[in-house]
Amino acid sequence: MFNPPVSRRPARLPRLLCAMLAVTSNALCAQTSLATALDQFLRTQTQGLPGKVSYSVGALERRAQLGACDAFEPFLPPGSRLWGKSTVGVRCLGPTAWTVYVPVQVRISGTYLVTARQLAPGQVVSSADLLSQSGDLGALPASVVTDPAQAIGKTIRNGIAAGHPLRSDLLTAAWAVQQGQSVRLLTTGAGFTISNEGKALNNATDGQIAQVRTASGQVVSGIARSGGVVEVSY
Repeated sequence: MFNPPVSRRPARLPRLLCAMLAVTSNALCAQTSLATALDQFLRTQTQGLPGKVSYSVGALERRAQLGACDAFEPFLPPGSRLWGKSTVGVRCLGPTAWTVYVPVQVRISGTYLVTARQLAPGQVVSSADLLSQSGDLGALPASVVTDPAQAIGKTIRNGIAAGHPLRSDLLTAAWAVQQGQSVRLLTTGAGFTISNEGKALNNATDGQIAQVRTASGQVVSGIARSGGVVEVSY
């Protein structure tokens, strides 16, 4: 099995992939076109990743049979993502339809955040709770946090030990309104705005639905906004 590392330079990948495909196809021109299409797809799809990206292409299965092909269509299988170990599918659009799946390894050299101390459930994250660390993001969960702005001010869902990579799925946005809090209720309609007070009946982040009980006992629903405001539109 030949599994060399591949950089983003397009001139190198076609030669390497052609060598890997030589045992399964006699159409050298088609091999080069497949390799070029795959390289272009990988370069395009990894452009937005946070860090310096490199990738390597694994060998095809020995049983793969590739016929001559005039046009290739690379794609990501459902549920796949170009992060760490992944797979890219390539369809032949003609003259003979076939599909092959190519293993790839995506490495992302970048900076991510780890916890500077143990964080308790419900704790609001501050800059003092975070440390930067460099490494291969592709070896970490795709939800790893790379920007302090993605974490500061958020609330910890569950406890996190010191030195652990911080993930976005472990964070929740700070409450815009909290259950039992006195809130300002803004009711707007065609040509009018009414402001009164009420009591929040549930927790809600900015943009979520909050229920409020007014002084008269009526319960209304509106959109929670930062600063203890609930907007109701008619």
